[in-house]
Amino acid sequence: MNTNGTNKILIVDDDPTIRQFLSEALEKNGFYPVEAPDGRKAIEIFERERPDGILLDLIMPRIDGIRTMEELKRLSPEIPVIIVTAHGDIPTAVDAMKHGAYDFVVKPINIERLILTLRRAIEKLELERMVKRLNTEVETSLEWLMGKSTIIKRVIRQVHQIAWSNLSLILQGETGTGKTLIASVIHNLSRRSEGPFVKVDISAIPETLVESELFGYEKGAFTGAEKRKKGFFEIAHGGTIFIDELQNMSPYVQSKLLSVLEDRKVYPLGATRPVDVDVRIITATNADVKEIIREKKFREDLFFRLGEFIITLPPLRERVEDIPFLAQRFLMEAGEELNKQMRVISDEALNLLMRYPWPGNVRELKNVLRRASILSDDGVIRPEHIEFLFGDKCEETASFPLLPLKELSSIAAKNAEKCAIKKALDMTKGNKSRAASILQVDYKTLLTKIKEFDIRV
Repeated sequence: MNTNGTNKILIVDDDPTIRQFLSEALEKNGFYPVEAPDGRKAIEIFERERPDGILLDLIMPRIDGIRTMEELKRLSPEIPVIIVTAHGDIPTAVDAMKHGAYDFVVKPINIERLILTLRRAIEKLELERMVKRLNTEVETSLEWLMGKSTIIKRVIRQVHQIAWSNLSLILQGETGTGKTLIASVIHNLSRRSEGPFVKVDISAIPETLVESELFGYEKGAFTGAEKRKKGFFEIAHGGTIFIDELQNMSPYVQSKLLSVLEDRKVYPLGATRPVDVDVRIITATNADVKEIIREKKFREDLFFRLGEFIITLPPLRERVEDIPFLAQRFLMEAGEELNKQMRVISDEALNLLMRYPWPGNVRELKNVLRRASILSDDGVIRPEHIEFLFGDKCEETASFPLLPLKELSSIAAKNAEKCAIKKALDMTKGNKSRAASILQVDYKTLLTKIKEFDIRV
């Protein structure tokens, strides 16, 4: 598809008068015509110009229309071919449609009908290309970015279902689960992909400025408003606006946003007339929207407007099978960033990564691998390079990964041992025998460790 937005049409006809007539008609209707006097030249031009549609005469010297179409379809099966034919050749044109032609028009040509047919053909082509793009880009890029677990594949299917539509949607998920990434992917795969993608973090804007930032203001609207300023909605016109931290939106701004959704207009501060806006709205929150509705912190009518479709992104701890793949990917990226040859994550280190609860989700995993890469001297990530994950204190043991002590002692992570023992004792309410069983050590070893770490039971 031409990047300048003008569809290129290849006209194939041995009659120069007809080619000129069609070229002028196409130009008047916003197309970019390219001409070929016969089938051989058409194939040559097609490979060079890659048009978006073809007007093809049936009766031509050297290579007739049917053979030309077969060759063009071999080069690009999805390209729409419209046969231009005389009345006497209608049966042949109908047969051509059975072999892949999109439609046919009869000479003398009705330009209005031809233009309508062309536009429908190109619309079909755009849809087919978009579906193909979705099937390839979403599967490969999202799996590469997020993983291949069953739960992530379900998210990818939902992206398939929603991307091409114009529905408003809410992305729910903990911090670091990839909500911004998904919003960006949906925009890039949508029919608005050529328009702007505007990200707004409500929590980063002072409450007194949220309205003016979202909807803009006129010159003189308030002290300091020295010139008109477009709001984020106006900037996003023709594209997508992504509003993050939805739960932090004040009741007043919620009511203004509801008005925008209903009327597709915004009123900048100080304006006497509304401004039309054509935007798709994607919102995100790390809270349970239904819960904040029950708590009367969010308008239910606004939720129904924004949540025409809801995608929930799972935390990393619920898809542990993705950790090895993601960790290796982040290791590669860290190596490129640091200009270091990063090779592998040891089995012991990977075991720790898979047992850690990841409160910061994928974002935290990426940061951990980056830091571990800095600490590694030989390109191998070992347990000692990630022991900082377990911190220096054990006041909070609820989220600590409970491993056999031999796995922890092997990395000389004494603090990790201490934390594991404290958690086991907490779980067993001080029962040392049961704690020793959980930690897979004998009772005497556990007593020695308790004494060594001065753990009070």
